[in-house]
Amino acid sequence: MLRISITETAGELIALQLHGQISGKWVELLETTCEAQLKKSARLAVDLRNVSFADREGVALLRSLADRRVEILNALPFITEQIGKAARC
Repeated sequence: MLRISITETAGELIALQLHGQISGKWVELLETTCEAQLKKSARLAVDLRNVSFADREGVALLRSLADRRVEILNALPFITEQIGKAARC
């Protein structure tokens, strides 16, 4: 399960607070949410502080978002390492 909370701050930054796991059908939910928010603002941050797991598709999405200059914040070291490995593949 994945819960997404959206916070819009002054200065045109939108922050997504994620809670749960980025896997299965939740990857598509996150992608859709990010796409909608990127249409509203040039700056997007995704806070992974409360994310315990990301599957292969979830990691690929996070890598894609990072490539698009979306800030990935507070990821577990394991998830950060997986995002880095996805970039090298």
